[in-house]
Amino acid sequence: MNKKRPVNLDISTISMPVTAIVSILHRITGIILFVGLAFLFYAFDKSLSSQAGFDQVVDTLQNNFLAKFIIWGVVSALMYHFVAGVKHLFMDLGHFEELESGRMAAKANIVIAVVLILLVGVWVW
Repeated sequence: MNKKRPVNLDISTISMPVTAIVSILHRITGIILFVGLAFLFYAFDKSLSSQAGFDQVVDTLQNNFLAKFIIWGVVSALMYHFVAGVKHLFMDLGHFEELESGRMAAKANIVIAVVLILLVGVWVW
């Protein structure tokens, strides 16, 4: 192994390309969706247990800020993950594989996801 190779241990000086950011966010939103399913399954189970449970879930989702924030976070993660997944499907078909078209697709991914996340925020609140 070459001992004279440069070593950069300062992470703040490393600039990530937009394609890497989109890829990392796609993985993070997948984790958020997995964890968020626990909250959604709990609310679903509670709402199906009885009429009182359903009313309690509806009241919580309408009046509790934390519940709205969790729902917004999970649905926002779903929107981003969906957009990035569609981009990956196009890449599987042979599109956006070159460097410049991949960058443009990554930027479009972010823009479309931000618009959808804002729309979800308006819908939740």
